[in-house]
Amino acid sequence: MARNQNEKDLIRFEDRSIFLKPLCLLFLLSLLGPANTLSPKAVFESTRAEHDLALDADPSSAFWRDARPAYLEVNAQGRPEPDYRTEVRSRWTAKNIYFLFACPYKRLYLKPQPDAVHETYELWNWNVAEVFIGSNFKNIKRYKEFEISPQGEWIDLDINLDNPHHEEGWTWNSGFEHVARIDQAHHIWFAAMRIPFAALETHHPVVGTSFRVNLFRTEGPPADSKEIMWQPTMSETFHVPERFGGLTLVAK
Repeated sequence: MARNQNEKDLIRFEDRSIFLKPLCLLFLLSLLGPANTLSPKAVFESTRAEHDLALDADPSSAFWRDARPAYLEVNAQGRPEPDYRTEVRSRWTAKNIYFLFACPYKRLYLKPQPDAVHETYELWNWNVAEVFIGSNFKNIKRYKEFEISPQGEWIDLDINLDNPHHEEGWTWNSGFEHVARIDQAHHIWFAAMRIPFAALETHHPVVGTSFRVNLFRTEGPPADSKEIMWQPTMSETFHVPERFGGLTLVAK
């Protein structure tokens, strides 16, 4: 049977669509980019401990041996810093979450006349280990910051990035505990923290409870400083909550 012109045009369009569909699919895939760029954000696991113990900075102790490590091994732009690869372990109990940093160093930049008893404002101007941790997933600009120096100095901050002077959050007091020591023979310094969950606005932690986290440390004097981190910020500041990874409480 002879076909009219409209029918012939429809057939030609359908024939061409056989070739157009794969081309459209390839175009969409090109917008998404390589499959490996779609991988989820990194997650750091904190391992359950049955009881709180006296805080120590010894990675060989029974308390810390059962923790699963994460590693700070890149700079702000994501480039490797193998000479400063820093191990961090975490554990948790019903009341507290713990962190232990093991920081290999070449040259420390320390504050003269350290005060390990009272909070040290602007401690970030010297070498420190830092935990940024937030429980607020709706407003990611709200989180807490904890710092320890190799000499045991400390500061804690309630960060609100909507405040142009978010460093004013240092007047907040979390009640966290901290110890530090320097192993000069092996050029490693250690820092441990015990942070109350109440300070993180988390009153009933359970297996599976999650936080938003990034981990940092600094090395050397300002003229030759290094910034080593878990998740690269891709910025000149550490305060980029969009770049945080996750931390999840797990069982043994």
